[in-house]
Amino acid sequence: MASIQEAVPEKGLAKGTNWWGAFVIGLAGTILVTGIAPFVVQGTGALGIILMGVMTIAGCFLCFCLAELATMWPDRTGGIPSFATESFRPLVGNTAARHIGGTSGWAYWLGWFPVAPINVILTASYLAVLFKFSPGHLIDPVGTTWGTPIGITIVLVCFALLILIFIPAYLGIRLGAAFATVLGVLSMLPITVMIFLPFFKPSSIHWSNVAGFHAPPHIVVTLTFVCAWFFPILWNVIAMEAAACYVGECRGGARDAKIALTAEGLFGVFIYIMTPLMFVAVLGLALTTADPLTLYVTYTRHIFGTGSWVEWFVGIPLIAALALSVLNAIMGVGRSLYQAAEDGLLPRWFEHKNRHGVPDYAMAFNVVCSMILVLLGSPLRIYIISNGGYLLSCSLAFLGYFVYRQLRPDTPRPFRLPTVAKWFALGVFIVWTFIYFFGGWNSPKVILANPNQGPGLYLLGLLIVALYAPLYWWRKWQDNRLAARGRLPEAVPAAASAGLGSGASAPDGQSAAGLPAGDDGVVGPVGGSEASPGDPPAAR
Repeated sequence: MASIQEAVPEKGLAKGTNWWGAFVIGLAGTILVTGIAPFVVQGTGALGIILMGVMTIAGCFLCFCLAELATMWPDRTGGIPSFATESFRPLVGNTAARHIGGTSGWAYWLGWFPVAPINVILTASYLAVLFKFSPGHLIDPVGTTWGTPIGITIVLVCFALLILIFIPAYLGIRLGAAFATVLGVLSMLPITVMIFLPFFKPSSIHWSNVAGFHAPPHIVVTLTFVCAWFFPILWNVIAMEAAACYVGECRGGARDAKIALTAEGLFGVFIYIMTPLMFVAVLGLALTTADPLTLYVTYTRHIFGTGSWVEWFVGIPLIAALALSVLNAIMGVGRSLYQAAEDGLLPRWFEHKNRHGVPDYAMAFNVVCSMILVLLGSPLRIYIISNGGYLLSCSLAFLGYFVYRQLRPDTPRPFRLPTVAKWFALGVFIVWTFIYFFGGWNSPKVILANPNQGPGLYLLGLLIVALYAPLYWWRKWQDNRLAARGRLPEAVPAAASAGLGSGASAPDGQSAAGLPAGDDGVVGPVGGSEASPGDPPAAR
């Protein structure tokens, strides 16, 4: 039997799962409904059903677009940003496309890794409620503008949870997928069942609460209000795309990519629309809390009545759901950082793989950064900072899909959407770009209900995205140093040669990705020169 080391290819990650593994780990995106639905229903009332529904459908469409891209490049891992370079190359050339991919990868990292600190904060709080232990002495290490007080005991529990969940992520995609399957069943089955529970007691449903899709009393609905709420909503309801992070590790290639992303998108639409709908139908508009555990317990008690068992009935699935999201936040963007580093865009440190064939250094980096964000103590503030990266990366995915479909319409695609899909993709890109800038700027004061709150949290997100430039220059310095010593690996010289915004060629006359020097070459969906229309794609 071949050893694990022998089974891991020199480039890329091990093919250790199938569409089911990608689907269940990707459920971490769908499970984010547990955090956003209570928050949106309290802040926007029945209007939130429309706001979440519209953007969830756009998120499902994103999954379909990613499925088409993933079937063309089935060996690229890390999800959305891993397709950016390939999709933009026909329009802007190799050098600029590589930096679009690098920026997207770094922005995607900012968008996904904060899921871990947000959810371990919630998990630790729920454990304190279920097991009745004190949160500990309150500390406020970053001040009230950037965070909220958090108990020392909660912080320590958060750190312990991050380390504990890192273990199955470190031990390989197979164990990670198995762990995700258990957590997915323990969480999504009860959460799905809770959508149907009110129908077993029809008297608990009041459809008049939904009629008209009204906002809560005393809320004035304006364009600024809607766009400001769309901003954090889009951090959650399009996260079904997380399954794309793992299709590069699926043994079935294009087939598994299509099945995993299609299933994830459709299931996400159901969960993200039906959950706020049933919350409003059962509880009405006058909600006093946005805490998921409290709201789910209140919802369940409206159906079954009071009882101490209700907290455990709701609490255990919520904790399992949050744990699955933490697992994906550590694993998924670890692969995004790995792919960007393998493409020569981020420091080599992120390329390291352990003997189980997974990017252990990149995942450990996520854990450390998550521990730092735990100190903010406020999921809402983390939402705003994080979406400064996530929505940018997802918007670029739609534009990249349009570009590649428009300029390379005849490239063979194992899965192809109708031609009109490219125009829908362009339209969603324009809308999301407006929300990214206008909604993001206004989001802190509207979402935090503080008119004195400035856009600092949003701007911090943009600043973190801009750190891609020094990280790339660091990588370029690393590669130049290795090249001077004659130790630069043959597969990567192009990474060092492409300066940020320049078209410099490698010493051997090849540009990045092995193209002839300059930006005129086009790489096809399998990494070589693009085939002529009607020709099969070249083998890797």
